[in-house]
Amino acid sequence: MELFFKYLQYEKRYSPHTMLSYKTDLGQFAEYLQTTYQITDAAEADFHIIRSWLVSLVQKDLDSRTINRKIACLRSYYKFLLREERITKNPTLRIKPPKASKKLPAFVAENAFNALLDSFEFEDSFAGYRDKLILEFLYGTGMRLSELIGVSHADVNLPGGTVKVLGKGNKERLIPLNDSLVSCLNTYLEKKKSEFPDNPTNRLLVTNKLVPLYPKFVYRTVKKHIGMITTSGHTNPHVLRHSFATHLLNKGADLNAIKDLLGHASLAATQVYTHNSIEKLKSIFDKAHPKA
Repeated sequence: MELFFKYLQYEKRYSPHTMLSYKTDLGQFAEYLQTTYQITDAAEADFHIIRSWLVSLVQKDLDSRTINRKIACLRSYYKFLLREERITKNPTLRIKPPKASKKLPAFVAENAFNALLDSFEFEDSFAGYRDKLILEFLYGTGMRLSELIGVSHADVNLPGGTVKVLGKGNKERLIPLNDSLVSCLNTYLEKKKSEFPDNPTNRLLVTNKLVPLYPKFVYRTVKKHIGMITTSGHTNPHVLRHSFATHLLNKGADLNAIKDLLGHASLAATQVYTHNSIEKLKSIFDKAHPKA
């Protein structure tokens, strides 16, 4: 399995988040093989054994999307074993994934979030301006959490009004910066220079101790502020990415343009946001329907 993880990291260039998920999935599968069938080598598992593991997951009432991710992990793993000639046939080919329930992406209301950015009095300090910049960045660019953490000073082009982002599969893309975000960036950079005159790190966003941001820090910051304007429970950083896409679509932005801004590999991943654009549909309905 270690060879497989190296393959994912260096050849497939999977994200750390995906790597962690796959390690968890394969670890659980290996434990099941050992405790249920006394098998210590996953290469010995056949279709029936793999299917029995998936049945056990269904009986535990795991979400269908979670099970489908585990199936994708196993397929990738056994495909790798086949390539390495550890097995002669792929036992996952006949595995049928359960039908996943479709959930619409959660998002925050446009007016409520803008009121938070414009009216809430963030602390007049480095920490206060950093926290506001985290919110402005996530909502103003739609970037992923991992992408935000990875932004360096060199990635930001203030005169050109763009930021370079390294997305999934090490694919780079440029995202435009709005005026509010540029203004917030300038203030933050001044505060950072004043707070850390001998700045040894190239990372743009750092903690109060000059440590590069990490996922839990961003989660806490977003939850603290989004919790002020919603009671839905959806207060993670990804909600602001969903909000970015939904609000753009509501304003009439082209779906292909949103796809490029989000860094999606296919349009199918972006089309989920069309279901959330009810305000746009209401506007069209009111203008066009004779009974409206």
